[in-house]
Amino acid sequence: MSDLVSDPVVVTGANGLVGSRVCAALLERGAPVRAVVRRPGAAPDLAGVEEVVGDFADPEFAARVVVGAAGVVTTVHPMGSDLATQHAVAVVGTPVLARAARDAGVARFVHLSTAAVYDRSPSAGEVDEAAALVDDDADDYAVTKRDTDTGLGAVEGSTTVLLRPPAILGSGDTSVWNTLRPRAMSTDAAERRAVPDATWAWVHVDDLAALAALVAVGAVRSSDDAGRGPVEGACTALNVAAPRATQRDYVGTVCDALGVEPEWTDEPAWRGSIQTDRARAWGWSPKVDLEQALAELHQGLHQGPRR
Repeated sequence: MSDLVSDPVVVTGANGLVGSRVCAALLERGAPVRAVVRRPGAAPDLAGVEEVVGDFADPEFAARVVVGAAGVVTTVHPMGSDLATQHAVAVVGTPVLARAARDAGVARFVHLSTAAVYDRSPSAGEVDEAAALVDDDADDYAVTKRDTDTGLGAVEGSTTVLLRPPAILGSGDTSVWNTLRPRAMSTDAAERRAVPDATWAWVHVDDLAALAALVAVGAVRSSDDAGRGPVEGACTALNVAAPRATQRDYVGTVCDALGVEPEWTDEPAWRGSIQTDRARAWGWSPKVDLEQALAELHQGLHQGPRR
């Protein structure tokens, strides 16, 4: 099947770290982009991108923005906001767009979830798409992302894919792991405390965006078996991760670049890995290896975290 489409793919959060990369990945595959943002002039300034300003949680706007679309990719979650805001935007708002897409006959709905929905306590072991999810006592981000996934799964008749990446590496002012977390580590010694051999699961944003684009344009065929492709008319979870790395890899690289010392501890920690057999069966494999990703991280921080 060709991954070239003539109808646009809707991308929410098109000005964010992941959303902007998804826009670029779609354009590389010949797919025009309808970029949903909240502020005029915020969408990527690229040929083939149509900016649309509005709130996807508004049913009237959602119905308008998906008309004639080949697919939808949602990347918006207000990380760091209070629980009520995260719930309103993600748990309530995202299914509004999903229902509008289903009613408009959009073929694919791709949602950026997270591996944070899984229980990764010290005893959790290996984590595949059937692994246990977090309980209600987890942090607000994990719980609201879990509940958003549940809400999307309840949108009957929609072919939905929940992409579940762990830490997303990649340069950008809003990048949690390349910019925001290192900024905190530069000033707060507690942020530099970690178990060195504990798992640090990760994926590079470019590999994540490439898979989102492939699924959105239908380059990965639908199937009646999640092990071979998105299940037609149903909701399919998909882990997206690079090979296992450790906290020593990440924290050590950041501290070296910042010229500060990590504090290594010895306590119970998760040492499993995110299993990606399903994604690989769908034809995806990461292109950016750990050495490349950490080199990019180190280079970006060499003169200090971004202000």
